[in-house]
Amino acid sequence: MRDIFANIERWSHEHESIAIATVIQTWGSAPRQAGSKMAVSASQQVCGSVSGGCVETAVIDTAFHIIKTGKPELLHFGVTHDEAWEIGLACGGSLEVFVSRFDPAHLDHMRAALDADGVTVIASVIQGSADLLGRSMILAHDGSITGTLNAELDVQVIAAARKAAISAQPNRVILSDEPLIEVFLDVIAPALELVIVGGVHAAVALAQLAKVLNYQVTLIDPRGAFATDERFPNIDRLIHAFPTQGLSEIALSPRSAVVILSHDPKLDDPALRIALPSAAFYVGAIGSKSTQSQRRERLLAGGMSEADLDKLHGPVGLDLGGRTPPETALAIMAEIVAARNSSPLARR
Repeated sequence: MRDIFANIERWSHEHESIAIATVIQTWGSAPRQAGSKMAVSASQQVCGSVSGGCVETAVIDTAFHIIKTGKPELLHFGVTHDEAWEIGLACGGSLEVFVSRFDPAHLDHMRAALDADGVTVIASVIQGSADLLGRSMILAHDGSITGTLNAELDVQVIAAARKAAISAQPNRVILSDEPLIEVFLDVIAPALELVIVGGVHAAVALAQLAKVLNYQVTLIDPRGAFATDERFPNIDRLIHAFPTQGLSEIALSPRSAVVILSHDPKLDDPALRIALPSAAFYVGAIGSKSTQSQRRERLLAGGMSEADLDKLHGPVGLDLGGRTPPETALAIMAEIVAARNSSPLARR
């Protein structure tokens, strides 16, 4: 949703009718995971995607039809082995996409969910009777509930939505077999966060790349010449402070990545003492192998555990062979993506 919301918001303000296509289920190596979305406007504007291209045209045609009729549809696409290879997949399978007309009344709820620190779950009926199909309920991050299916189904949906909020993973749930009633639980979780310590040249490119990937970006640096609005015009937060103070203002979570680029032990070491024991899914620090070895010895002597130090990605970034600041930023961001997705590339 984050990647298409700006367009949905703009089209809504322009009084465009909109259809939203949501991936409900995919084959093993699908290019787009469950919950991925594509938005289509009545004026034939499109944003987002639901596949690598093989079913996009059919989904767009259906979206135009649904904008006119208002009747949602659950689409099933069988993918042959040849088609799968054409879009970069190793095997055939199936793809299911639910297409419905967007309700402008949900716009404020979407904005609140995207801005929130907690998880919001949107439950939509994807199979059911004509009066239920497409009906939705929103369980917001603060526990408030908007919308209803019916008194009997609401209890089941709320329980399922709370489980989905804990896992922060989308899910489809059958509420009834006879008649068949199925809902898709779409999850809007807080944005991934990148915290950069040290406003060096590579940090400028790293911040730009992270924003392209929809990360919330914070820069921490006590040095006024490095941490300026001119150098980092598009980040979310600029903290002029030493890392101990700056990181104390941030609640590092399993959605946080921390990259330490200052190359100054007076800044690097205090930052690592906070970041490594935290819940952050990635902590990386710049420096050669000898620098990493010296850093490890200092931190061990200062009482840090071997287990925490083993979490450190250093030298930071995948070894892409690059040397320029933008290439360094690309290597770092690639490793962060690998770590987030538990790729073997991120394992040292």
